Amino acid sequence: MGKYDYDVVIVGSGSNGLAAAIYLQSKGLKTIVVEKESMLGGATKTTELTLPGYKHDVGAAVLPMAYSSPFFQQLPLEDFGLEWIYPEIPFAQTLGNSNNFGAVACYQDIDKTAAQLGADESTYRKFMRTRIEDWPLVSNDILAPIKIPENPLQFLDFGRSAILSARTFTRLKFKTEESKVLFYGAAAHSTLPLNSTASASFGLVLMIMAHLNGWPFPKSGAGQIIEALAKYYIHVGGEVKVNSAIEDFNQIPNSKVQVFDLTPKQLLTIKSLPLSALYQKRLSNFKYGAGIFKMDWALRAPVPFKNKILRKAGTVHIGFSSSEIENSEKIVNQGKLPGTPYVLLVQPSVFDHSRTPDSGHTVWAYCHVPNGNTQDCTKIIESQIERAAPGFGKLILKRHLMNTRQLEEFDANLVGGDINGGKQDITQLFTRPVAKLSPYKTSNNNIYICSSSTPPGGGVHGMAGFNAAKQVLKDHF
Repeated sequence: MGKYDYDVVIVGSGSNGLAAAIYLQSKGLKTIVVEKESMLGGATKTTELTLPGYKHDVGAAVLPMAYSSPFFQQLPLEDFGLEWIYPEIPFAQTLGNSNNFGAVACYQDIDKTAAQLGADESTYRKFMRTRIEDWPLVSNDILAPIKIPENPLQFLDFGRSAILSARTFTRLKFKTEESKVLFYGAAAHSTLPLNSTASASFGLVLMIMAHLNGWPFPKSGAGQIIEALAKYYIHVGGEVKVNSAIEDFNQIPNSKVQVFDLTPKQLLTIKSLPLSALYQKRLSNFKYGAGIFKMDWALRAPVPFKNKILRKAGTVHIGFSSSEIENSEKIVNQGKLPGTPYVLLVQPSVFDHSRTPDSGHTVWAYCHVPNGNTQDCTKIIESQIERAAPGFGKLILKRHLMNTRQLEEFDANLVGGDINGGKQDITQLFTRPVAKLSPYKTSNNNIYICSSSTPPGGGVHGMAGFNAAKQVLKDHF
């Protein structure tokens, strides 16, 4: 070790920070994770928000990218307590007005999904089968910074669709409203207007994940994946220090390299930060995207969806037509609140009975809002749910609300309520946080960034941490 106490210090303990720490520690380096909170995990935590014994995911809830993460798949996380729950239907989408209570589902089975899509049945089946077959050939490149792809033909084939806006993709590919609204529900996870370049990529990846693995989530809450990662990290010799905010660079334990699981805003608040003025200026220009207003409920019974398909889905996208979803996302990105927002709802306790101590249920949902907006969206969210599930309000035992300010107080990386670590439009999709050959490197050869503000962006997958750690190993060890 020589003059250093540690080879690498990782600041921040989200999935990316822990992934970086695990990879570097497993390569024989001496590492420590420093976390300002008392619990590890960043935005991936499970706790009691409503009633005693009712376990709610404060941040991330459904983790299809974690399950399919090329790095996490290398780790024996099941040996450290991680157990996956597989909903009967990965996700479903409301369809039509409240008079017909329609729905369309994305089943894990491609044929079963396609059978709902009328004139698009053959098109959807053929297109998605190709995407599934090609995924192992393109996923490593999609989940990494720009580079020469390992399989150029398959990568370009995927890219031809992914680079399109969700609106253009659906107009070119599909004829039926069922197909369009199902795809829009997945693409809207991007928080982008659905006419934005590359917004189709989010829908494509998430639908591929649904057909590949079924959008599972950890038993007893998303926080269990953090617990398993932390246990494994300690098992391989890593160290953890909690309740240790880094407000000055000189507070960081003596080390050769520092890796930050922080977005640009938090990084720039650290005093004595040895980064060039030009690089700090470039970081300060980093753009954050739309935020969310997030709600959790304790219910006396499951959500009373009129359509049985919705009752069997782990995740329900609420928006009653493709035009309603598109308009909702457009209005949010114009800085306003929609009257009928796109709502993303998760009902884990239907499939995971460990979430409550009795016959009650937990439900998690959010709608998109302008970044930093603190208006109470309870009424518009619950009104949307009531359209698909009349009587929902009568089942509420207790609710918990988090606006964008409260989300950022919970986890400083959620700047203005942005859950993706920064806007993921075409200008920042591949060049986050700044345009560099290696986006994880900063102006200081010993300082790296590994948060969701680096490729491949938001989600619980650890790939930004893994990619950054590989760069650290290549550069220094």
